[in-house]
Amino acid sequence: MQTVDTLIHARWIIPVNPQRDVLVDHSLAIQEGRIVAILPSAEARAQYQSDNVQDLGDQALIPGLINAHGHAAMALFRGLADDLELMTWLNDHIWPAEGAWVNDEFVADGTELAIAEMLRSGTTTFADNYFFVDSAASTVVKTGVRAQFSFSVIDFPTNWAKTPDEHIDLGMALVEKYKGNEHLKIMFGPHAPYTCSDEPLTRIRDLAKEHQLRIQMHVHETQSEVDGEVDKRGGRPVRRLKELGLLNSDFQAVHMTALNADDIDDIVETGTHIIHCPESNLKLASGFCPVHELQQRGVNVALGTDGAASNNDLDMISEMRTAAILAKAVGQSATALPAYEALAMATYNGALAMGWDKEIGSLEVGKQADITAIRLNDLESQPMYDPVSHLVYATSRDQVSNVWVGGKQLLKDRELTTIDKAAVMAKAAVWQERILSK
Repeated sequence: MQTVDTLIHARWIIPVNPQRDVLVDHSLAIQEGRIVAILPSAEARAQYQSDNVQDLGDQALIPGLINAHGHAAMALFRGLADDLELMTWLNDHIWPAEGAWVNDEFVADGTELAIAEMLRSGTTTFADNYFFVDSAASTVVKTGVRAQFSFSVIDFPTNWAKTPDEHIDLGMALVEKYKGNEHLKIMFGPHAPYTCSDEPLTRIRDLAKEHQLRIQMHVHETQSEVDGEVDKRGGRPVRRLKELGLLNSDFQAVHMTALNADDIDDIVETGTHIIHCPESNLKLASGFCPVHELQQRGVNVALGTDGAASNNDLDMISEMRTAAILAKAVGQSATALPAYEALAMATYNGALAMGWDKEIGSLEVGKQADITAIRLNDLESQPMYDPVSHLVYATSRDQVSNVWVGGKQLLKDRELTTIDKAAVMAKAAVWQERILSK
């Protein structure tokens, strides 16, 4: 018998492979952080042995969920300013709060809180767009998850840097520092077309091409944003970004709620990825991303939560359900975004947008063992006709039981293995007291 590091038996394995398989009574073998076999459990028991055998019974194994857009440290602002219009929320509450509180300590503590929440929700990889990236990256290394950091670039001063060039220079130093780290990608995160002028965007374009870096940006988040840019610049933001040479298969456009036919043509032509944040968009009344139409045109659409200050959770299972239901209403078709495709949006599509699709995003032999196990054996999951349907339409994050990243178990029977939950909650309480006292 062949010895492996870990052998996991489960009722279902849902690999999110091109065939959209659902494997019943299958097992998964892990060696040196990678998947070395996926096969029927009877065969696995005959062929493999391990000191770490986990028989999960009526659970489903899926690829670790990938949260393709968020602001992790903003978990410390959860619930701070709710039920407000987007620009009121930003101008009168969030940006002043960031000016008062965001520093290395805030980012480290907030990112750890967010990672703890995401792991307990089945997320193994997240995209982050924020400041003080080194503190957040150090937290990722400590906790063992994966992250794409798109360091923020914006025209006006922040606590992290005073000019767009300074933002870029700080970010490029981190690109060099973390080069080769398989758990981290550092890239550009210009905030939005309305907060970034042409000069820094042109520099970002040139550096991204030179260093083969990706770009993530909030684009067409609201109709008023688009109208304001048309009034100010005489054209739509998507077309401006295309003319500046930014749009391509390395560009991730977040939100994209206010699109016309020309915008969609530009996205299709350039191969731009879309990051859909349905719950944040709904809560802020930002608009509706035309997911069904985009997917019919061949656009890769991934899924994100946005930050906990505007969502107010980092729950990708809930996000899948909302995305699937909303796509049907917006597309006026009950067949839009079926359950398996919603799961793909939350896994493989995110990996594809990040350029990580050869390593993560699906459960396939040779890929990193980033895995989430979900209990489907309780009352709320009965009867069981289709486990994928249940995952999207009937499952909650409380049913996530175990999580592995690169074969290392980071959540075991709902207990975090690399994060001290009590310490994280204590730090959050300290920040709550500080922020309320100001």
